[in-house]
Amino acid sequence: MNLNYSFLAQHIPKLVDGAWMTIVLSSSSIALGFIIGTLLAVARRSSFPVLRFLTAAYVEIIRNTPLLIQIFLTFFGLSMLGPRLPAALVAVIALTINTAAYSSEIVRAGFDSIKPGQWEAGEALGLSRAQVYWHVALLPAIERVYPSLSSQFVLLMLASSITSQISVEELTGVANYLQATSYRPFETYTVTALIYLALSLALRGVLWLVGRIIFPRQHRLRKAVTA
Repeated sequence: MNLNYSFLAQHIPKLVDGAWMTIVLSSSSIALGFIIGTLLAVARRSSFPVLRFLTAAYVEIIRNTPLLIQIFLTFFGLSMLGPRLPAALVAVIALTINTAAYSSEIVRAGFDSIKPGQWEAGEALGLSRAQVYWHVALLPAIERVYPSLSSQFVLLMLASSITSQISVEELTGVANYLQATSYRPFETYTVTALIYLALSLALRGVLWLVGRIIFPRQHRLRKAVTA
């Protein structure tokens, strides 16, 4: 079969819309998942056994079941409880649930890396447990696990392609439509793969820039090591 990419020229607006939907899904889920994951990480270190158990159960269930199944359960489960929500909103909810579980384990590792003396110093200053987390532990913990978080967020962006299975018109959903109508699957998915590659590199660049701004000390240490 002869390759022919010319037909995609007229569908560039559709591909751009699909890429934008991928960006919206990913950015929303990353922000919400990171916040919820951080709260879950704090709960995993709670002094209340029931809270620790429930949090651990949630994390293990999410991390040991396929994302596609989680998306289907969220999609059909929410539709059983009330009015059917837009597919894009359901996708954000499902991706957030998944991201929160993985983020919580990464952030918890960051908290575990904080030396006991730092926790004790915060408590000696009369800070509450919540204040110790906020003023003493949070920023150093995130700084130490930021590369892992960044990788997880990029994986989330790529995994958002699965939401096409519930008719979300993100990049893969648009690609599925184009290849079905054009009968040119190889050309369609080749271009789609290149767009995902560009999005991944762009997201890594944004996360690197955010890291430079939030964690300048880490950047200075790297420069000192390589000097």
